[in-house]
Amino acid sequence: MSSSQNTHAGVTSGPVTRFLKATEIDTRLLGMIGALLLIWVGFHLFGVFFKGSGSFLTPRNLWNLSVQTASIGIMACGMVLVIVTRHIDLSVGSVLGFCAMVMGIVQARILPEFLGLGHPLIWVITALVGMALGAAIGAFHGWLVAYRGIPAFIVTLGGLLVWRGFAFLLARGETISPLDSTFSLLGGGPYGAIGATGSWIVALIACAAILWMLWNGRRTRALHDFPQRPVWAEGVLAALGCGLVIGATLLVNAYPWPKGIVRQYAAANNIELTEAGLFISHGWAIPVLILMGVGVVMTVISTRTRFGRYVFAMGGNPDAAELSGINTKWMTVKIFAVMGFLTGLSSVVASARLNSATNALGTLDELYVIAAAVIGGTSLAGGVGTIYGAIIGALVMQSLQTGMVLIGFDAALQNIVVGSVLVLAVWLDIVYRKRAK
Repeated sequence: MSSSQNTHAGVTSGPVTRFLKATEIDTRLLGMIGALLLIWVGFHLFGVFFKGSGSFLTPRNLWNLSVQTASIGIMACGMVLVIVTRHIDLSVGSVLGFCAMVMGIVQARILPEFLGLGHPLIWVITALVGMALGAAIGAFHGWLVAYRGIPAFIVTLGGLLVWRGFAFLLARGETISPLDSTFSLLGGGPYGAIGATGSWIVALIACAAILWMLWNGRRTRALHDFPQRPVWAEGVLAALGCGLVIGATLLVNAYPWPKGIVRQYAAANNIELTEAGLFISHGWAIPVLILMGVGVVMTVISTRTRFGRYVFAMGGNPDAAELSGINTKWMTVKIFAVMGFLTGLSSVVASARLNSATNALGTLDELYVIAAAVIGGTSLAGGVGTIYGAIIGALVMQSLQTGMVLIGFDAALQNIVVGSVLVLAVWLDIVYRKRAK
């Protein structure tokens, strides 16, 4: 009986196992994507059966969802490195709010006096100030952790309170608005997107990059006599990657500008509207493109550079890493500086999206950023984590939040769900690591 059961199991699971082994697809990635699709379909069906119409799986909602994910996703990419090295950063939300307030003052009160209102360099200088300030704060936190021996939990918990207080003192709790018009485009919106043509250009570049990476990976393996993936597996990966890019581009191009903005655009450009109106696609939003760029750069840094190897070596065994010659203290400063830099970049996106700088900006973002990294497979025990996993984790968190808003969950219930998901993600990570051993 046992032999029969084993044979039957081999028949049913064999093809799937062989497929995963041949394509080398991460099973945890498949699990995250499956959970994400389950959330999307579940919220959409809930709307169909209980609200009369499903509004989740629509181009409009999914486009807005991608924009809302950008800020958390950018910070989650940095949080991966922090958690991989067995640290934590609880201050990212407050640092985001502080950087946003500084940028608001710089572009609304300081630069116009020197450069003139509407000067084209205002948004550039403002963004650089925000990112530099974030990097400096992160480096300071890292210095306290590495060279003064204060636990990262305490340093960043103090930072959570300190930087939120400084943000309030800078403008005495006032909201600074409106911001520079060009700066606001970095937050998305109809004008903060690249349109249909630009989106297809991005899609073609992305598909070409996917094909090049597969070809280069195959060539590198052959050069070093490593085992090759079957040709059919390479074709499947190419089809999946390019298919995902093309499908996402079709989706963002299916979301048109609102009719009121179309009328304004037509009037400004002397375009006569017909009864059918004018269909202008949003295309990829600028903050989403920023997130994609950060994801690519951070993936290269974490997997293809000495810095990235050192990060994972420190997370795997800090004592062995130090004995092997790695300057773990200086590495800690740089890791927190990267986290701070990405927090500053995220503050650019978040404040631009609101077109204002408020003292409450970034509140509880640290919860969502840590949850995104953990849900994405970053182990709190250190040494394990991926950038793409953190981005998917951010999308999962934002999907939950958006879905609960659409179906009318109270804010208290939303916090309960988010907290429960975080605990569940950590438990699943523990179970996964035990089985991996």
